[in-house]
Amino acid sequence: MEKPVVKDPGFYIMVLIGVLIMFGAPIWFDLFTIMQVTQYVVLSVYALSLAYIWGFGGILSFGQSCFFGLGAYTFAVASINMGETTFPFILSFVLPAAFGAALGYFMFYGRLSDVYLGVVTMVVTLIFWKIINHTAGPEYSIGDARLGGFNGIPSIPILNMPGDPEAWLDPAQMFSFFMFLLIVVYIGLRVLIASDFGRVSVGIRENETRSSLLGYDVRRHKVIIFALGSGIAGMAGAMWATYQTFIDPNAFSLEMSAKALIWVMAGGVGTLVGPIMGVILLQWLSLKLGTLQFLNNFVILGAILMVLVLVLPRGLVPSFRHWALTGWEMFRRRERSAPPAKEVASDV
Repeated sequence: MEKPVVKDPGFYIMVLIGVLIMFGAPIWFDLFTIMQVTQYVVLSVYALSLAYIWGFGGILSFGQSCFFGLGAYTFAVASINMGETTFPFILSFVLPAAFGAALGYFMFYGRLSDVYLGVVTMVVTLIFWKIINHTAGPEYSIGDARLGGFNGIPSIPILNMPGDPEAWLDPAQMFSFFMFLLIVVYIGLRVLIASDFGRVSVGIRENETRSSLLGYDVRRHKVIIFALGSGIAGMAGAMWATYQTFIDPNAFSLEMSAKALIWVMAGGVGTLVGPIMGVILLQWLSLKLGTLQFLNNFVILGAILMVLVLVLPRGLVPSFRHWALTGWEMFRRRERSAPPAKEVASDV
């Protein structure tokens, strides 16, 4: 059971670290590093969307990239037509959340089991990927925005100050804003998990039948959790689209869905910090291994993931937390069993 937020020192430490990075990174790092770290921030928001629905709602989605891509394309099309980014950015959360609510309604009220739920989310993602790949012709346009098929949509506007389309954010400002969003998402999810709604969600994850017998509407809870996770994934997609100023059908790919699963699994299911650590560690490894010429980096990365799963099946953060608590408990027991100082002195 999650601690109340006010009694969790780890929560304050994580927020403090996030604020220090938000203000300090643009001063400490050069432009290239800032842009590299911005990728980690965007993907961390995406990983949190799955970490919440899987780790605290018990909903394993194999198609989280469906909402990531939907948010990215929503932002791209709306911002190109509107010429500014404030409303499109809000829309990139609302539309995937609404689609997630509709999809979740049919899945959860249809009483699909976990296996079928995973299959449905994966199939919906493949449908989106297939449709977007076949929109290369000029007839596939929404207003001024051509979908571009497998070529994608180029020249997506950079985020601007609300109400001023000409005031674009430079890379450092964009990093700070995205870091602010990551902190907000982390705080929001942490508070939600510690609330009555969050405790019921965890109870449903542990035992749906018991929660239902206690009078909770399991299906309604799951729809809300799934819609919220979908909206966060869509927002991450919009962040990705404006960061790259480009988006293509790979945003809907199974690779993007698999990456989210791997980040959450490696960092630790049932935590919010773990998936962020998973993104940073594995993306950094991918970048470094990509420079090696003697062996495919995917082979090395796959081997590392297998070792992580076998040696640390609970994930990085839960394993380190378990080791730290075990070590602290052993230290306390040793202190209690140690003879008083006077007796030790007399023996000597």
